[in-house]
Amino acid sequence: MIIAIDGPAAAGKGTLAQNLAKHFKYAFLDTGRLYRAVGYAVLQAGKDPSDEAEATKAAKAFDPKTINAILKNPALRDEATGNAASKVAVIPSVREALLQLQRDFAEHPFFEDGEPAKGAVLDGRDIGTVVCPKADVKFFVTASAEVRADRRFKELQDAGKPADYDKILKDIKERDERDSNRATAPLKPAEDAYVLDTSKMNAVQAYQAALDFIAIDHA
Repeated sequence: MIIAIDGPAAAGKGTLAQNLAKHFKYAFLDTGRLYRAVGYAVLQAGKDPSDEAEATKAAKAFDPKTINAILKNPALRDEATGNAASKVAVIPSVREALLQLQRDFAEHPFFEDGEPAKGAVLDGRDIGTVVCPKADVKFFVTASAEVRADRRFKELQDAGKPADYDKILKDIKERDERDSNRATAPLKPAEDAYVLDTSKMNAVQAYQAALDFIAIDHA
């Protein structure tokens, strides 16, 4: 069983994916952190993230059985790691290696402890369209830019970090524009995806709506 969840930033797809994985006892893969993991690995090796050979070597070294343990590293949230991730993400051979990793994980999922799972939940931006076009269930989780900006604003405030709503909104709209109009794997719902608009939902309501859809779709 493969559940693919796509959508823009701050729409709630990550929380939904983790909740569904926990409910069904499936393995979960946060594909957005993969590029950070590659960038971090290159930095740890003392190499330049822009070096195609080094970045590709790091990406190809990942194993579906151990990738979730790697993605738990808190250092992946560091600013330096984020900057490195943006550099490795534009390298075609890195994207190709990570695409294969995601597909391997979906077909043969593993929990963080290395135990095999009976199903997988993957969240990202092109899971249902590119990574797993034959996924059993596909969701496209979205919300208005204003709602997503407000969520991110409150998230930063709660974490005690500086937050500027107008800047966050501007950044979200610009990212949406880039993601939706990029030549490779643009952000868009798969034709057979269930579009879940969470603008007026909290995490619990979105989770229940997703469960209801799965129950009907796989009755």
